[in-house]
Amino acid sequence: MTHVLELRNLDTSFFTEGGELRALQGVSLTVGSGEILGLVGESGSGKSLTGFSINGLISPPGRVVGGEVLLHGENVLDLSREAMRRIRGQNIAMIFQDPMMTLNPVLRVETQMRDALAAHLSLSRAEARARSIAALDEVGIPSPEERLRAYPHQLSGGMRQRVAIAIALLHQPDLIIADEPTTALDVTIQGQILALVQRLCRERGTALIWITHDLAVVAGIADRIAVMYAGRLVEVGPVDDVLDNPAHPYTAGLMDSVPSRGRRGRRLNQIPGRMPALTSLPEGCAFRPRCSRATDACRAPQELHDIGPARKVRCIHPLTEATA
Repeated sequence: MTHVLELRNLDTSFFTEGGELRALQGVSLTVGSGEILGLVGESGSGKSLTGFSINGLISPPGRVVGGEVLLHGENVLDLSREAMRRIRGQNIAMIFQDPMMTLNPVLRVETQMRDALAAHLSLSRAEARARSIAALDEVGIPSPEERLRAYPHQLSGGMRQRVAIAIALLHQPDLIIADEPTTALDVTIQGQILALVQRLCRERGTALIWITHDLAVVAGIADRIAVMYAGRLVEVGPVDDVLDNPAHPYTAGLMDSVPSRGRRGRRLNQIPGRMPALTSLPEGCAFRPRCSRATDACRAPQELHDIGPARKVRCIHPLTEATA
């Protein structure tokens, strides 16, 4: 599989009065053409920050301080701000949790889609309109000509999210980063959008990073899964292998916390404690204070290492022992 995106030891920090806050540490990932990677973890783990770092959307006092973001082998971190602006939207698109972060409430849908096209292409008004109608039709919006005349507040939540997806797809980007785009939608609409995104990725060969805390969504949409904790990757592998047989104690804790997995009436197995503040991470394994398998050896720095042909884990006491 050809790598559309490769992250190599990506580090992102925020510089505050209290010192440097290391929000991402050594994040290394690949996403191939037509592949869907699920990026999961609890709030504050660094999922969304990874997406923003890839897309060059980190604002001061934060910045990417190390590593590489390779898009088809080219490190986009070396590009000028203007060159990155040309890539953003055309080669890398982002879908946000709240479609109103994408849509301007005082502009009609047609105006916003035409502006998105004009940012990278020189098209006549008629050509832009035809492209916009085709994009809305592709994401399953009925009567797309009428929807072009609508303002965002005149559309339902699910319809607004479809418009946001259509805008993201206008330039047929190589990579889409979706930051929990179905969280605020009801289950029926969520399922429709998941099926839509899967189909479009398969048909177009678009690489997709789906950021979420919902393991059920990842199980239904992703090819591979990457689990984050306290700004670091702790487990990476094929989605079925990881969810059926988690290797890192944190991944196992997330699985045990899913209500549908337990016997009716049984208390959920909760992960004790909470994720540490990034300003005061424990030495060695960041999960150590919450882990029942922790030993003194866990105070040493932990590296992401192979436990199989396609699986990696950051743990010296994995639940699944190395086979490679």
